[in-house]
Amino acid sequence: MEENNLQCNSVVDGNFEEVPRETVIKFKPPLYRQRYQFVKNLVEQHEPKKVADLGCGDTSLLRLLKVNPCIEFLVGVDINEDKLRWRGDTLAPLMGDYLKPRDLNLTITLYHGSVVERDSRLLGFDLITCIELIEHLDSGDLARFPEVVFGYLSPSMIVISTPNSEFNPLFPSVTLRDSDHKFEWTRMEFQTWALYVANRYDYSVEFTGVGEPPAGAENVGYCTQIGIFRKNGGKAMESCVSEQHDQHVYKAVFTTSYPSLQQERFFKLVLVNEVSQQVESLRVSHLPRQKKQDGEWDDTPKDSQASSPCFGPVFTEVEKAKIENSPKPFCVGDKFFVPLQRLLAYPKLNRLCANEETMRSGIADSIPLSSDGSAVVADLRDYSDEQF
Repeated sequence: MEENNLQCNSVVDGNFEEVPRETVIKFKPPLYRQRYQFVKNLVEQHEPKKVADLGCGDTSLLRLLKVNPCIEFLVGVDINEDKLRWRGDTLAPLMGDYLKPRDLNLTITLYHGSVVERDSRLLGFDLITCIELIEHLDSGDLARFPEVVFGYLSPSMIVISTPNSEFNPLFPSVTLRDSDHKFEWTRMEFQTWALYVANRYDYSVEFTGVGEPPAGAENVGYCTQIGIFRKNGGKAMESCVSEQHDQHVYKAVFTTSYPSLQQERFFKLVLVNEVSQQVESLRVSHLPRQKKQDGEWDDTPKDSQASSPCFGPVFTEVEKAKIENSPKPFCVGDKFFVPLQRLLAYPKLNRLCANEETMRSGIADSIPLSSDGSAVVADLRDYSDEQF
């Protein structure tokens, strides 16, 4: 956070307007990024599978969270349908997501609707975020908000951020930070509300924030105050899922699914590619001789493992030992055989396949196997070996 004694354009979150020549606070990173990073860090720490962002706006937080490997269901809800439709495509899978599929399935859905409406499709979530949301609610909606989010949806964890009005005097010419804000609370007001809600709906709550105050003004607290609510007992209310199903009030305006290794098609593509690369690496390292630059054969023996590009500092000593102790590749005539047990000793392939049968069934349609199915078979010499 910096202070600038400049004529500048406003103060918080990039909503700029001309202000007099006064000391202006500039956050680095910008305050909205600090809020999103706070949520991202929380997700990485607790690894929720199902996450919903209420009042998701331009879906910036969803785009940040979708790369997290633990999330399988990601939902955004907002009252602005046009914005959801406009930004939805930014959440769709890219070419890289197909080339390197996720480990777990991921479905992203955007719903048009009010956060004070009950929709059963948001039941059973691990985390619900409400970032700079509650200050946009009028008194009636603010009263209904806890009943819906804490009482009905009842997720394992809820994160709520809201402006800290005690920080506002540090900004030039600021009363409310946004013209749509219905209120902005002091720390005491927010904490009083949060503790009441937490006690009523059986949650615990802790308080923190982002946006450090400048030196000499530490008494005002963070620019954005945050409450982290955790359900006592730790789990979402599963009973709600069965008792109050099929309340579909929201309108789905966008949905997409990401390729993953849980999908057979992509699992086989990745497995065949990894096996092919490893077999080729072993085949090349197993060649008994190699042409020198003058075209003559070099009969210098090679250590197949030491020269293999797949065997290097990326492996731990334990992994190296496991590979060395596995069945070695061998030749029969002009055919090169790599036992599946050997392939399973390599960490990448071991992560993909729990056992030999899984590997065999995954590659059988694409890669030649020995008669008993225990090894991959390749030609020892490839046409390209003779070209140089």
